Formats: sequence, C-alpha cells, structure tokens
Amino acid sequence: MNRLHTLNPMQQEAVLHTEGPLLILAGAGSGKTRALTHRVAYLIEEKGVAPWNILAITFTNKAAGEMRERVNGLVEYGADSVWVSTFHSLCVRILRRFIENLGYDSSFSIYDTDDQKTLMKQIFKNMDVNTKQYKERGVLGIISAAKNELIGPEEFAMNARIDGSLRDQKIAELYREYQTQLKKNNALDFDDLLVKTVELFDNNPEILDYYQEKFKYIMVDEYQDTNTAQFKLVSQLAKKYGNICVVGDDDQSIYSFRGANIHNILNFEETFPGARVIKLEQNYRSTRTILNAANGVIRNNSGRKEKTLWTENPEGSRVRV
Repeated sequence: MNRLHTLNPMQQEAVLHTEGPLLILAGAGSGKTRALTHRVAYLIEEKGVAPWNILAITFTNKAAGEMRERVNGLVEYGADSVWVSTFHSLCVRILRRFIENLGYDSSFSIYDTDDQKTLMKQIFKNMDVNTKQYKERGVLGIISAAKNELIGPEEFAMNARIDGSLRDQKIAELYREYQTQLKKNNALDFDDLLVKTVELFDNNPEILDYYQEKFKYIMVDEYQDTNTAQFKLVSQLAKKYGNICVVGDDDQSIYSFRGANIHNILNFEETFPGARVIKLEQNYRSTRTILNAANGVIRNNSGRKEKTLWTENPEGSRVRV
C-alpha cells in the first residue's frame, strides 16, 4: 500500500497494527480521520479483509458521511460494503431484523423528543401528577440518564426504595409506566435503540455470534464521548475476535452532562488486556503558540493520559486574553 508514505510515523503505526485491541489517543488536529480511513483501506487491500467484515462507528451522520466518502476515495473495490454508521443507525438496522425476539414488531416507531414529551404529558394526566413538582422534560432527562447507564425501570425502582427520596420513587413509577406505554405503542425512544440492542445480545447468544462473525474488525471514533450502553454494545461485538480500535482524546471529553463516561477511554487497557496505545501528537491545524498555551493549561487536569501536542507550523501570533 504505497499510500503509507503520506502518513507520519505514528499514523502509520496506527494503520499497521490491525490485530488485537488498539487505543489511538488522537490530539486535536492530529489527522485521526486520515489514519482511520487509511486503516480501513489497509485492512481491505493488504490484509484481505472482506469489506463487510469491517464496522466503523462515528457519532454523527455528518462524520459517518465524511468517513464513507474518504474510504470510497481510497479503496477501488468494495468500499460501499463497509458498515460506516452512527451507534443509533447501527442499532436500528439490527433491531429491524431481530427485535421480535424481545416481543416488539419489526415495524416499531422511533419516538423523537416531541413524541416523548407528548407521551409523558399523557402519563402525567393519567397518574394525576402534580405538574408544579414534576416537569415532563426533567423526568425524561432522569429516565434518559438511567438508560445510558443500562438501568431499567425495575432496577431504578429498587434503588429508589433502598436509598432514594419519595421523589425518586415517584419517578420510578413514571419510568415504569413510560416503558409500558412505549411497548404498547410498539415504539422505542433513542436511548432504547442502544438498550434494546444490548438486551437482544444478552438474551440471544446466537444473534450476538452472528454479528461478532460479521464485524471482525471494529473501529469507534470519538471514544471519549461513549456512554455505558455504547461501551457495553461495543464490548459485546468485539469479545470474540478482540480486533477493536478506538480513537479518542480524553482532553476533548465535554459530554459527561449527557452520559459520556470518561472511564471508557481511561480504563481501556484494563477492559481490553494487551491493548496497544498509540499517541497522535503532531498537530496540523494550529500555530506553536496556541499549542504551547493549550498544553500549559491542559496538563493541570487530573485523571488524563499524558500527551503533548507539537507542530511544524509557524510560531504564530501571541495569545490575547
């Protein structure tokens, strides 16, 4: 693959390390998408991996589209068979095929925020909830946070009974009713797409085995933003072959407020023993002055993996505060 010379030494290492767990710590502007797409091309062209045995997961449709475009530009044949997908669209495809194993119909609806609010409003009315004390949006936020941690209605209710307030106990009732009504309507919300796929795999080893065989090589972008449900899903899929490559930067983790679990990236080597760690520290985007300032600030953070961004770019203007 003569394209490797266009990559820097650490990007090349990330491309060439194809077997076993790999954590790529990619600093801002360090060309991680370039490394990932070349890795896909290398697997297909040099290692002879069937494109349909590769799964690349990103967080947004835009990022997935960009990655697919770049892979298409690199690989002459079969690039369109690589599964480039967001977490949610991956789960939708799996559930459309197998959700009947969980007692739903395969033509299930997916509720957006407005649908959820409408349903919760109806539940409030039916259960005579005091709307001065409880707000639909607030309750839905708590339910969403529970689902991100794979805490179902029963476990939530048990936790509320043991050490929760009366408010928590009330929310537990609302959570249970909300799930009952969703099922009655043959509907899932966005969080359920992940939760139900994990549940499907837990309860049906043969279905999990089918997808483990399908996705022998798995890549996950923006790994620092994954929540517990996403982490569990990826771990299930990667368990058989262990060829999991995650790319992320703990210094860019800003989504804990919506369930991102920073420990997924910090504890990667514990979760996947024998994992290789490669740091992409050369920055192509910023001036030296900006990087020095950023490095000076971020090195004071506790609980981070050590890395220092550098660049061959010019010095640049001084930072003004």
